[in-house]
Amino acid sequence: MLKTATAIFLGLATSFTFFLLSPTPKSTFHSLYTSTSLSDNTSIAHHLYTLTRRPHVAGSQANAEAAAYVLSVFTSVNVKSHIASYEVSLTYPAHRSLSLTRPPPEPPTTFSLRQEIYDGDPYADVSDQIQPTFHAYAKSGTVSAPVAYVNYGRVEDYVTLKEMGVNVSGTVVLAKYGEIYRGHIVKNAYEAGAIGALVYTDRKDYGGGGGDTRWFPDDKWMPPSGVQVGTVYNGLGDPTTPGWASTGDCERLSEEEVQKGGDVPLIPSLPISAADGETILRSIGGHVANEDWQGSKDAPTYRVGPGPGIVNLRYTGKQIIGTIQNVIGVIEGAEEPDRFVILGNHRDAWTFGAADPNSGTAALLQIAERLGKMQKEGWKPRRTIVLCNWDAEEYGLLGSTEWVEENREMLASRAVAYLNVDCAVAGPGFYASATPQLDELLKRATQEVRDPDNPSQSLYDSWVGSSNSPLIGRLGDGGSDFAAFVQHVGIPATAMFFGGGYPVYHSMYDDFIWMQKFGDPMFHRHVAVASVWGLVALWLADEEFLPYNYLSYARELQTYTKDLKVEISDKNISLTPLFKSIEELQKAAATVINQRKAIEERKGWPSIWNKDHLKVRELNDRLMMAERAFTDQDGLSQRSWYKHLIYGPSKHNDYESKSFPGINDAIEEAKYLNTAEAWHLVQHEVWRVSRAVRHASLVLNGELT
Repeated sequence: MLKTATAIFLGLATSFTFFLLSPTPKSTFHSLYTSTSLSDNTSIAHHLYTLTRRPHVAGSQANAEAAAYVLSVFTSVNVKSHIASYEVSLTYPAHRSLSLTRPPPEPPTTFSLRQEIYDGDPYADVSDQIQPTFHAYAKSGTVSAPVAYVNYGRVEDYVTLKEMGVNVSGTVVLAKYGEIYRGHIVKNAYEAGAIGALVYTDRKDYGGGGGDTRWFPDDKWMPPSGVQVGTVYNGLGDPTTPGWASTGDCERLSEEEVQKGGDVPLIPSLPISAADGETILRSIGGHVANEDWQGSKDAPTYRVGPGPGIVNLRYTGKQIIGTIQNVIGVIEGAEEPDRFVILGNHRDAWTFGAADPNSGTAALLQIAERLGKMQKEGWKPRRTIVLCNWDAEEYGLLGSTEWVEENREMLASRAVAYLNVDCAVAGPGFYASATPQLDELLKRATQEVRDPDNPSQSLYDSWVGSSNSPLIGRLGDGGSDFAAFVQHVGIPATAMFFGGGYPVYHSMYDDFIWMQKFGDPMFHRHVAVASVWGLVALWLADEEFLPYNYLSYARELQTYTKDLKVEISDKNISLTPLFKSIEELQKAAATVINQRKAIEERKGWPSIWNKDHLKVRELNDRLMMAERAFTDQDGLSQRSWYKHLIYGPSKHNDYESKSFPGINDAIEEAKYLNTAEAWHLVQHEVWRVSRAVRHASLVLNGELT
């Protein structure tokens, strides 16, 4: 009896000693993370200034030097880091010319195609390092034809032109930047029969409306000579290695095979300025464009043509296999090193990239600094945190996509979540997107961070505003580096930023001076992004139970399905299987919540002897893997790289997120063909999504059928 009592006493004493000697609770470090002692707007401003001293397009020496800077900051704060390089297809402009011929007596015009330096520009000495304005992956060629104005170049704009009796076949179209992705502007032009495309920056959208408006450096607006450059590639990742990583001497498609794939443009295109666009618009006759197609109050009357103005467009591109460099930093988890919480931002920019993307890079570097200081105080994450600085995002998400394709199986089995920030700051106002199970986590983080523009309230309060709940977007578009994680592998993800769109986007005026004067003069918004971003990462990395809510996911799916029911109410399509599978998902999500509560209630002294930690791990694995179940190995029809059946980009606009993208594609096709077979394919897509949702339920339940 004495022996037994002694054993019990020693066991309790050991347990009590363990309790006394247990490390500082991780929640204490989480409070430290957002404290003023760690958040530093001076440091973050210095990082942005350093990263944007020179233009640093992907594949350039300047961008390699920027990668070295990111690596040096990571290593200086004790984050184990390395470079992951890939050899990818990149294009640059070799020759460009554009001229306009008008009826006599008007003289012809040859455009300079230059963005103008302003008086006192501190970056004038490095402006010659900026690539001439161009579209990445644009087709080389020379075309001469009457010009037609097509508004934003959307599918519906061409429908409007057809209704007006305007035929753009054989023309060079002039389209405004704004509503859709530029790659689809060019693709839509080709499909409408055009032989070339010019995409200009209209003053009404980017120049402040014209009239007496001032522009950069006196105001935030795009100067008349400003040009939005960018890619016109409609795929993701290296075009020559679709679906596999561009490592060394890997298998590559030929140029002809890439063209047959349909993701690179088949007509020449060029981005031009507002000033050049207006000059061309003055040469166009024909029908007056609709009121909503017109420009600012002092702009010329926009007509649709074609002609009589004739443009001669010549573009020659140079294609190379160049080296890009992702910088990867790893803070290994103490208890679950094989579970990854991944933060990512890209580094490459078309010019200086102060807003896009290096406001995000500066925030990522401050996160590394804060975590480094926390490590010195004794903090270690439960799960591994991976900091990723991507390259060649601007060309088509090349760096992140190649990395995901190379590490697909590891990520599929071990990634907890991916947290993306691209253009972190471009002005006031907080915005966020996520896969639905992370909504509550985003809200919770913004409740812990002060609003940088009104410190008397939380960021959450300003985000909500007068509504009852903040509007959280969905990650179906292909606009940034989350795409490969969400749409190819099925990893829960978030994205966040301040300010939305901004006038000098992708131009040479997106520099440190613009940010300092207009984007974030005190750099407090940068600090706030780093705080929210890092808090979400810390909770995912440190909390014993993964803070996911699949009930919100099920509610979201139910809303989508009800909307779908309204859209196809007269088409004899049954949505019953989809509603049933969503109901199963709701039950499974509720079961997981109850199982977590049961484990928590058992915790305490007896838990030292039981195996609750294994049950926690198993429950977390189900939460982590449920998002994977929303993917299908066959992917979307004619877009097989996109595996996610709940979220994906619009077929006609890569910037637009679609719920049930496969069903939406099928409905669009069925409405056009209006055949029984086409509507049968819609029903097939409904069944596919239903099966995916049911698979997610099975994963959450964690039991074999």
